[in-house]
Amino acid sequence: MEQSSRIDRFTAPFGGQDIELAQIAYDAGGMPLLRLRIREKHRFTIFEVDAATAARWGHAMVKWAEEQAAPHAEG
Repeated sequence: MEQSSRIDRFTAPFGGQDIELAQIAYDAGGMPLLRLRIREKHRFTIFEVDAATAARWGHAMVKWAEEQAAPHAEG
């Protein structure tokens, strides 16, 4: 069994994928994991990552987003 706590849920504007992030704690113990669940029509992709992987992934995504916004801020 597992216990989950939703962190966020949203729909991507291009493609319409339903994206859900949740913290997962297994009853058997161990470290909590971040579950990313992406639903695209009838297909599901699920990742469970540790805190270090989530931090690296998140940092890369924020860096990319900031780089995309930078040229627009100057114009």
